Amino acid sequence: MTVSLRRRPLPSERSRDDAGGPGRSGPGAIGAVAGAALLVAGVAGWGAWLTARGVDLHLSGGQPLTGRLDVRLGPALLLPVVVGVGLIAAGPVAAARWRWPVLLAWTWAAGAGWAVSLALVDGVGALGAPLATRWEYLHDVDRVAAVPEFLGTFTDHVLGGSPGFQWVTHVSGHPPGALLVFAGLDRLGLSGPGWAAALCVAAGASAAPAVLVTVRSLAGADVARRVAPFVVLAPTALWIATSADALFCGVTSWGIAALASSAAGRGRAADVRAAAGGLALGAALFLSYGLVLIGVLAVVVVAVRRRVRPLLVGGAVVVAVVASFAALGFWWWDGFLTAADRVREGSAWIDRPTGYFVAVNLAAVAVCVGPAAVGGLTVLARGGLARASALPLTAGALVLAATASGLAKGEVERIFLPFAVWLLVAAGALPAPERRRWLAAQAVVALAVQLGWMLKW
Repeated sequence: MTVSLRRRPLPSERSRDDAGGPGRSGPGAIGAVAGAALLVAGVAGWGAWLTARGVDLHLSGGQPLTGRLDVRLGPALLLPVVVGVGLIAAGPVAAARWRWPVLLAWTWAAGAGWAVSLALVDGVGALGAPLATRWEYLHDVDRVAAVPEFLGTFTDHVLGGSPGFQWVTHVSGHPPGALLVFAGLDRLGLSGPGWAAALCVAAGASAAPAVLVTVRSLAGADVARRVAPFVVLAPTALWIATSADALFCGVTSWGIAALASSAAGRGRAADVRAAAGGLALGAALFLSYGLVLIGVLAVVVVAVRRRVRPLLVGGAVVVAVVASFAALGFWWWDGFLTAADRVREGSAWIDRPTGYFVAVNLAAVAVCVGPAAVGGLTVLARGGLARASALPLTAGALVLAATASGLAKGEVERIFLPFAVWLLVAAGALPAPERRRWLAAQAVVALAVQLGWMLKW
């Protein structure tokens, strides 16, 4: 017996790929993309001018992205080109016709494949290399002792001049959960950057099906299917392979998806999903302090369904997670204040001019989500996304809030990854006749960045 991944669409589904969205995106979408391109070019020129006058932007010359300009052409680029072309051709068809469970599995696998194919332009070692530097979590894995001792003394080693030793940059700027994850991998015998990269890529790519589950819970399967190709084929893949923020992205995305699914249902099963969402989002608080903002999105996905119970159940679990860490010796608020002081005492934060990095942050996010998301934001009102429009609108507001905090100056192409995946939902508002062109634009931007920049992550 053979099992087919595809099925003949039902009569009501045969026009699904043509459903939704305006007939044409119009000049607003093109204008927004042109404006984003001008912003990227503008901050690059502005950064060059500042650098020439002795300002250290700590971006390695690749502004608005962290890395250096380095054009690399060779046979290795054929892999992401082939993968990209395949996704442009097959993505809309798969999204329209495949059964829902198969589509979710496909988005996960295809997203991971796209990310890995881009990273392999620089060789197999490029997958794990970003996690192997002296600033990353793996550097401090051997310093993790028994969990209570580790958590109880964590903040003692964050600031400069800490007794004994100071955690490396990324450990100091984050809660202890991320280091615990990588230390756990090590204790299981899965040590080194290769295994760490595999975890980050798998988790980061899983954000794509999580976004689709959320969109379906809010606006139905048809809208989720329109979004599917865009959450797979996006420049966000450049930082899924590989940064630890991809792990954070996967955890938060599934937390949001579980809450949204709970809000769309009733009964004990819905409560279980709400508790799972609370567990994921509670754990996320101990992966990155900035992920506290994801709580706003959690409230939104439940509120648009006019439900309260999922928030009460999920919120109770979040409180339990925070209390558990506190009982073991780590109080989140103290950790946040200490990490904020650590950020402000660092040369990268001190040297970086605040006004410039407001523009850089927005430019970096525009590159990260690609032209389809930027253009899609301009047609949200008439794009037929219904309740799902709340996802990119809320994510955009959270990006602005994080930038306004002053704690995020640059490097946001990875830091804002847990918010960027929700901005991709806006691309689902683009009209059906134009979708493959917008998908092609997404692939071109990702390839241009991969081949033109030597990214730090």
